[in-house]
Amino acid sequence: MGVPGWFSRGRTESERFDDAIDASPGQRPEEFAEELALVGALRELGQAGAPDPATRARIRAEIEGRIGEPLPRRRWRPRMADLAAAGIALILGLGGLTLLLSRDALPGDALYSVKRAGEVTSLGLTFGDEAKAEKHLKFAANRVTELGRMSDASPSAYQTALHDFSSDVRAGVSELTELATTSGNRTRLTSLESWAQSQSRQLESEQADVPVSALADLQQARLLLDRVQQRTSALGSRLSCYQITTGTTDELGLLPARGACTQQPLSPGGSTPTSPPPAAGTSVPPTDSPLPVRSVSSPTLSDPSTPTPTPTSPQIPHPPVPPSVPPPITAPTTPRIPTRPAPPPVVSIPPLLPGLPPIVIG
Repeated sequence: MGVPGWFSRGRTESERFDDAIDASPGQRPEEFAEELALVGALRELGQAGAPDPATRARIRAEIEGRIGEPLPRRRWRPRMADLAAAGIALILGLGGLTLLLSRDALPGDALYSVKRAGEVTSLGLTFGDEAKAEKHLKFAANRVTELGRMSDASPSAYQTALHDFSSDVRAGVSELTELATTSGNRTRLTSLESWAQSQSRQLESEQADVPVSALADLQQARLLLDRVQQRTSALGSRLSCYQITTGTTDELGLLPARGACTQQPLSPGGSTPTSPPPAAGTSVPPTDSPLPVRSVSSPTLSDPSTPTPTPTSPQIPHPPVPPSVPPPITAPTTPRIPTRPAPPPVVSIPPLLPGLPPIVIG
């Protein structure tokens, strides 16, 4: 297959121009006269801007002197803010990892104190008294569950678990009983009593595995749960009374009142109905004065000469009809005139261009 004609012609022309540039000035063809004149002018311009021999020698000497010297490098120095940020990130990372590993820690383990610190932090981030009380009871139930997993623990570990259990029970029960008596919520007291019964049964099932030196602490925890049941039952029985608590507290919260239970009045105000006010111009006897006594004449012996009157049926006195009392007239009240809010302040902006009026807002 042959080469196209236009490609061969262009190649031949390029080769002739290349040969004309490398040829001497006397042997250059006239075909590329203008192009060769432009190439010559560019070469003269390049030679005119080249440094002189003295400048070249100075530049060469300076480069040769710097070749053996190491170039200065700027060292990075950390700032105090960078160090503080790195330290805080490291502490938070290690703390989160430690807290994650301490979830399954048991009393007596090295990470159990970290687990308790995490529970305290969780309580601090919980809002609401009821939510905090429920978390205390949840932590107390966790201590009872951990007792079943402590197979080879020391007696001090059992004592630690039972002590933490009692602390959470006291805190949770005191909060819930106060909320229940304040709002009159009997359901809350009933659920708390059921929770105490279930935890007492679970402690009883774990009694066989508890060391002898920690049995006293176990009995104290069970007695505490019995007191919780008695307290919730006593408070629940007095929710309908006028006085529910004595106003004093102990480790389990408010103490229930003692004595007769005075029922609360059914009416919202608790007041008994009163008699209507007397009419104007009538006198009312004082309440301490005795009621008027009707004089009854004693029967006397009749003279035989006088005829004996025939007995008549006694008339039963009817109670007097109470006077009608008009309803009290309330004093007229003046209508309230709605007050208008104060007008907003007037803001004046000077004119942006001369000759324009100012801008007033308000």
